[in-house]
Amino acid sequence: MGALSGKVAIVTGATSGIGERIAEVFVEEGAKVVAAARREAEGAALEKRLGVSFIRTDVAREDDVKAMVAHAIARFGRIDCLVNNAGAGLPMIGVADIDMATFDAVIASNVRGVLLGMKHVAPAMLAQESGSIVNIVSIAGHRGGVSGHVYSASKGAVLAMTRSVAAELAEKGVRVNSISPGAIVTGIFAKGAGVEGSKADKVTDIVKGLFATIQPLPRAGLPDDIARAAAFLASDGSGFITGQDLVVDGGLTAIARGWSASAAGRAELAQRLKAAAERL
Repeated sequence: MGALSGKVAIVTGATSGIGERIAEVFVEEGAKVVAAARREAEGAALEKRLGVSFIRTDVAREDDVKAMVAHAIARFGRIDCLVNNAGAGLPMIGVADIDMATFDAVIASNVRGVLLGMKHVAPAMLAQESGSIVNIVSIAGHRGGVSGHVYSASKGAVLAMTRSVAAELAEKGVRVNSISPGAIVTGIFAKGAGVEGSKADKVTDIVKGLFATIQPLPRAGLPDDIARAAAFLASDGSGFITGQDLVVDGGLTAIARGWSASAAGRAELAQRLKAAAERL
């Protein structure tokens, strides 16, 4: 039996990167999984490959999130875990150059989406007096100079919201924790550089080479590293843990990097990713 045998989980942003690997690991560990994301073709392929139940979901839209939760209950009868993974990134730019429409879009996805997920899954979990919510955050919510200002602000907001909601729901046996990934090899960096979504996932080898060198542990962080942490927080093995953030970063936050160094490195990565995508 796996660590999640008999459990029902919802994973948002499940069609690529960290979310896709979380869905895979949860299935391996015995969970029944509802995979929620915006990309329907990829969702249908994931459903066929893993046996998950896919539902198209834009986490910034409340009606979509309500439908996602209702779908999980109708299909499986309960919800034991919600992984709020869906989110948006953007390039590192100076504060004077921030576009407010972009700000609104990132906050809608990264903060509003997490809040809506917790809002609509909470009644089901409170009724059964059990459940685990796992919010995927970022070390950008802990440290300045590792990502853009808006992205960092969104992740800092989710860290605070995780602790606050944990304090409320713990009284009825529902746990709320977060995971802060460090430099993890996914397509989000290519998407932030302007590469189209389906191509972004095909140029991650460039990211992997760079990310092998920026933290004390001499390898790049992988989606599997986050997926295994999420499986632990979803399992009964973490039954006495709530209101906490698990940093999974290979030691990156143990060292210091300035804004200029990070921004220059991100700009170089963006150029290399765009060039690689144009060759596809």
